[in-house]
Amino acid sequence: MGASTNVAPVIIKRKKVVSGGGHHGGAWKVAYADFVTAMMAFFMLMWLLNATTEKQRKGLADYFAPTVPINRVSGGGNGAFGGTSMFSENELPQDGTGAAKRYPDDADQSRGTTGVQDDGQDAAEEKNLQIVEEALLGRSGESMVADELLKHIVTRVTDEGLIIELFALDGVPLFEDGGDAPTPLLRDLTQMISRVTGLVSNDLAINGHIRAHPVVLANSPVWELSTARADRTRLLLEAAGTAPDRVQRVTGMADRKPAVRNPMANRNNRLEVIVLRNPT
Repeated sequence: MGASTNVAPVIIKRKKVVSGGGHHGGAWKVAYADFVTAMMAFFMLMWLLNATTEKQRKGLADYFAPTVPINRVSGGGNGAFGGTSMFSENELPQDGTGAAKRYPDDADQSRGTTGVQDDGQDAAEEKNLQIVEEALLGRSGESMVADELLKHIVTRVTDEGLIIELFALDGVPLFEDGGDAPTPLLRDLTQMISRVTGLVSNDLAINGHIRAHPVVLANSPVWELSTARADRTRLLLEAAGTAPDRVQRVTGMADRKPAVRNPMANRNNRLEVIVLRNPT
């Protein structure tokens, strides 16, 4: 018989370790987070494009990609923050004025340390529009307009200027039915507009809008009538004291831009007197 032994046999176990991969891994979470971040940035970009003016967009672009790095305005000294750029070919003038004034270009409309601040001319322009609007609505004191007339006026400020909208109401028209003969209400409104816009020297524009007419009409009068009413408003303003050379544009808009959902509503019979911004 062979010799026996008490030594236990050696058993080797090999365990296969799987790290990551499969549906138990976390790599997809990182990719998903990157996707959500990119979508958020995309929608913020779309919102900014829709909510800003052309001048503000130029300022934002200039802020994130400045023509001269480090700082826009020189401190007048030496060193990185005293007027010298980190790039040898670009230097801010070391006289405390900043590169924008020394080397103006087409994008110089957007000024200031952030690139979106308005300059003195823009501030004066806004002040002129504010003067007219406050005189109409009485935001800074008593209004120059009677309460009965205020029911037919709304204002809004746009890139073009201050739009003063004069509109008809049911039973209270601006013109006689079917024509361009002004009612006493419109005569009072144009006298008031002439007086208020006389507070500033800005040029004016006039747009005429009318309600839609039934499509069964053989000859729709919308274009001719809206133009005639806009031009009659010009004549009323001039008769009330507005200098003729201030009116730069008279336009008939027909029924193409209704003010309310119902295109045939009387509220769409309206006039727009625009206090234009001065050209830059």
